[in-house]
Amino acid sequence: MFTGLIQAVSPVAQITADQIGVLIPPTFLDEPLELGESVAINGVCLTVVSVAGEMLFDVSEETQRRTALGELSPGDFVNLERAMKATDRFGGHIVQGHVDRVGRILQIEPREDFSRIRYDVGPENARLLIDKGSVTLDGISLTVVHPDDDADFDRGIFDVWIIPHTFRNTNLSTKKEGDGVNVEFDVVAKYVRRLQAPLIV
Repeated sequence: MFTGLIQAVSPVAQITADQIGVLIPPTFLDEPLELGESVAINGVCLTVVSVAGEMLFDVSEETQRRTALGELSPGDFVNLERAMKATDRFGGHIVQGHVDRVGRILQIEPREDFSRIRYDVGPENARLLIDKGSVTLDGISLTVVHPDDDADFDRGIFDVWIIPHTFRNTNLSTKKEGDGVNVEFDVVAKYVRRLQAPLIV
């Protein structure tokens, strides 16, 4: 499990149809990486299969289909978070690293010291969003902000406000309008929607 608090940003060293390699950031060497441990790459929970010069991860066909990892190229920066320990401080929200869909950045608007970014996650997911609720975007725990237009919110369009610390310490500074992002909705909201769905027997 993760919390959505990014621990490092590092470039992609290589990417193929079934593997991705990421340079090991110095902060990850404070505690040795182990084969088989989980690391979230842009919010996607992957398993370390090699640490020979870089972190190497296998990427399944399902992961390629459900995430934006396939849009990455060598040199692109990705957000990294190691799985949390039971004794860690819980600073974000419950993040499983199981991406629900790929969303899109519609607009990036710098505003003095903050930035407003508008995302589209599709109308079929609008019920999973609440104003001031949590959402994970490329592994970052962020707060949903209701846009000015109620109709936009009903179409799965929402804003997030980015503080300077988050902008500097994630890959948000490298993003542009139209980019795909890995979206994981709040797990509680997903369970509630499932429990409310009609039971087909």
